[in-house]
Amino acid sequence: ESGAGVLTLHGMSGVGKTQFAAEYAHRFGSEYDVVWWVNAEKRVTYRRQLAELAPKLNLQTGQEYGERLRAVRDALRRGEPYSRWLLVLDGADEPDQIWDLLPTGPGHVIVTSRNPEWSEHNSKLLEVRVYPRDESVAFIRRRAPRLSEADADQLAEALGDLPLLLDQTAGWLNDSDLSVDEYIALLEGGIDSDVVKVSADFPLAFQTAWSILLNKLRETVPESVDLLRLCTFFAPGFIPVRLLKEMPVDELPEQLAGLLNDPLLWNRAINQLRTYSVVRLESHEASLDEPVSAGESLYLHRMVHQIVHKDMPDADRSEFIDVVRRALAAADPGRPTETRLWPGYAEIVPHLKYADVLKSKDTKVQRMVLNCLRYMYFSGEYRAGIKLGERALTAWRRLLGPTHARIWELTYHYTNLLRAMGDYARTEALSRDAVEHLREERGPQDLDHLRAAAGLGGDLRGLARYDEALELSQWVLAAYRELLGDQDSRTLNAQNNLATSLRLLGRYGETLETDRRTMEARRQLLRARHPWALSSEINYAVDLRLLGRYSEAESIQVKNVRENRLVMGADNPQTLKAEYNLALCRYRTGEQAPPGEEPGPMLASVLERGERVLGESHPLTLIFATGQSCYAREHGDIDQAREVSEAVVARYEMMLSEGHPFIAGSRVNQALILRNVGEREHGHVLVEQALAEMTRAVGESHPWTLGCALNASALRNLVGDTEGAAELSRDTAARAIESLGRTHPLTLSTRIAYAADLRGLRDRRQAEKVEQEALSDLDATLGTKHTHTLSARSRNRPYWDFEPQIT
Repeated sequence: ESGAGVLTLHGMSGVGKTQFAAEYAHRFGSEYDVVWWVNAEKRVTYRRQLAELAPKLNLQTGQEYGERLRAVRDALRRGEPYSRWLLVLDGADEPDQIWDLLPTGPGHVIVTSRNPEWSEHNSKLLEVRVYPRDESVAFIRRRAPRLSEADADQLAEALGDLPLLLDQTAGWLNDSDLSVDEYIALLEGGIDSDVVKVSADFPLAFQTAWSILLNKLRETVPESVDLLRLCTFFAPGFIPVRLLKEMPVDELPEQLAGLLNDPLLWNRAINQLRTYSVVRLESHEASLDEPVSAGESLYLHRMVHQIVHKDMPDADRSEFIDVVRRALAAADPGRPTETRLWPGYAEIVPHLKYADVLKSKDTKVQRMVLNCLRYMYFSGEYRAGIKLGERALTAWRRLLGPTHARIWELTYHYTNLLRAMGDYARTEALSRDAVEHLREERGPQDLDHLRAAAGLGGDLRGLARYDEALELSQWVLAAYRELLGDQDSRTLNAQNNLATSLRLLGRYGETLETDRRTMEARRQLLRARHPWALSSEINYAVDLRLLGRYSEAESIQVKNVRENRLVMGADNPQTLKAEYNLALCRYRTGEQAPPGEEPGPMLASVLERGERVLGESHPLTLIFATGQSCYAREHGDIDQAREVSEAVVARYEMMLSEGHPFIAGSRVNQALILRNVGEREHGHVLVEQALAEMTRAVGESHPWTLGCALNASALRNLVGDTEGAAELSRDTAARAIESLGRTHPLTLSTRIAYAADLRGLRDRRQAEKVEQEALSDLDATLGTKHTHTLSARSRNRPYWDFEPQIT
């Protein structure tokens, strides 16, 4: 069929889903311009292998991971240079993990999965069942010509017509002297029932049949069994055997050294396994006579993986797992902040669990785990990172002791991931424990103590303890400068954190100058496209926007969005932040945006991707939702605005403690929606409550409090309290002038609102004076044709949108 189509082949393990897909690709591959096979068991692996399609599509991209991934998805969507493409996603058992990354466009996607829930993601389902008996018999006789039809029927019955088991058993039975009756007698002799219970998805006969096959392999090529067992300490599916081949000979046990370094023995072992369909090469067209290069991957089925792993002597288990751990550590690229190295981490991460790396005392293995956590933080794989961090903390406390130096380093990476998901109370307890212990043990100038203190500052910001966070941020920065100087990356990180604390306190002018220095230093020390340099550009553009310098902010943010998409990838959290700020810049300038780049569609797109990639309750997603709701309120979709706003309020109330300024601010936004739908009294009560809460939280002169007061005066006016509105407007304008200056956009709004309230009191002379002065400043600051200026001249009362800031 033409047009984007997704077909999911689903069924139990061993039923032949992968072979079905491979056969389709083999038969109909000539009808496609490009066919690409992807291991889709893990999101990180899927992303990496999809990005590797770029050269096949003749895409001219740089080495940046995000750039290649975005270019591939865009090329598939557009059908350029190839419109007839086939993508096979093998082993995609968790659709929720990868469905959002499925390419759209004119090509076809085949998914193999045990999970029929793919039907919920616009995929057709085709169930792959065990063979009908006549097909089983025909298949067995092709694999084992010496067997009669009656023998084949008897064998198929015993093996439950399961294709994988029929393939493996018939292959070696043809070379054996055993009769089918003798084999079935062995099969029915049974084994320990505890061993049989490998998985509810496996037929009971499978384990026994495998024991027989392993004995056969051990008799013919014993090294093939060693290789097979070694592979089970990687994740099932595609096994990166090149990592083993690249290990130094002197680091290998004698039992494996010969296998891994003798090409003839290596190929003999692999070909023996391929002969009996135990493994297959990643290249489906490879012949049995073809040597296996160091760059190849083997494919090991999940059923085979589990059973071989269980049926292993303890001595082999200990030796083999150590080899795989060291192979993974040797493959660690070493720089998790370097986006060009992310494919290397994406390859390593799925195997950590199976190599049981958290039980290793090898410092190189432990360093690899920490680097993987760092990679998961920067790449936005927060949930997976939190799971790994939690398991690591439990395992290492037991292995190393609760106060080992490695524990504090792990705590730092783990709390970064938790903090990214908004779990501030939990991170504050972990960070404070680390800070207190390290200060007592090593002193306040210790670098690990400073890093933990910087993390604690982030927790305090998340908990809205902004003054404490500022004080701590200032102390940490001073300490780093004294120890490392101004141009060390750690000093610049501390300077970045100081700017964040200043921004949350509403000190936008100081924030801008601090972020400018950080941005310029990071560009010089790192490089213009380094993730931290790009992040500093976003921060600087946000500061400009918050100061009302909208055109300058937009100019910087346009370029920055383009760079983040290339370097970080379209759905990376940092890219989403960049696009969100660009949308707000364009919204505030009020100028015509390029087609498809208008504020409304951009805000909707960012929110949709935020919900999909990060989850609906992630701090960033809630920021995006707030912006989308405010935009929808002012552009005609009041029902959507109310629905999204109510969800934001509810999630903040659930996540944060009562009295948090984000709760108060989101309630102020909700009050404006209530005003628009005619629920004035309800809106008035809500905005007054929020104003009181915001004042308690951040003080009466904070920009957030001034914005709340601006909206509260409007609601007072609407419910008939003109004197109360004018009094609040007068005080708000005075405080705004003092804290933000006469020409800040928020100050100008408070002055226009004060003029309106003076007119409500019939003090026309003073109203005219205040209004004309404000309009003159609006003309000079934003321009005569800016939407805010035109709205003020039309005497539309100004309002303020609360915008949660990144902490």
